Formats: sequence, C-alpha cells, structure tokens
Amino acid sequence: MAIRLKGTIAHLQGDLTHSGVTQNIINTLAVTLRKTELLVVKNIRIDCKKIKSLDVGGLQLLYVWMQCARFRGVQTELCNMPDNLQRDMKNMGLDQCFTGNNGNFEAFQA
Repeated sequence: MAIRLKGTIAHLQGDLTHSGVTQNIINTLAVTLRKTELLVVKNIRIDCKKIKSLDVGGLQLLYVWMQCARFRGVQTELCNMPDNLQRDMKNMGLDQCFTGNNGNFEAFQA
C-alpha cells in the first residue's frame, strides 16, 4: 500500500489489507494529515482507483484515518471506487461507514 498526496487528492495504491498496511504507511497517513493542516485544506479526496484489494483491517485503518482528518476540520471523500471494491465493502457490511453526503460512492475523475 502506498499513498501520495497531490494537492487536495490523496492517491492510494496497492493492497488496502491488514498485511498490505505497514507501520510506514501509518506514518505516511499521519504525515498526510499534517500536510493538509499546513495547506489549510478543508477537504481532501481519496482516490481509490489503484487499490488492488482490501480487507476489513485495511478498511478499518482507512476509516480511522478519515475520522482523524474530520477531527482536524478536513472533510474526506472517497472517489474513483472500482465496482469490485464497492461490492467488497458492502459484503463486509462497511459501506455505510464510507458513504458521502449523497449516500453513495459517486466517482469523479481526478
């Protein structure tokens, strides 16, 4: 799993799984949150189009990261969610944790 912040878009790439998320990625997520504060960013889009696979552990980490951003006053939004990842989230019963204001995963092109 890798994360790259470009402007107000966080690009996720690789496996969002328990085994794919390492301590280094957790540190990278923390640094990304600090960067959003420095940029006085009020929202960040999380581009998911290059996520290969996910599991409950990876989704839990993503959810916690998104909540930490919200506690810092930064709104988060998932975008470019491939159909198979949306389906997997629903099958795990975690899709409601990640719904946006409009209640679905409407994608935008970053």
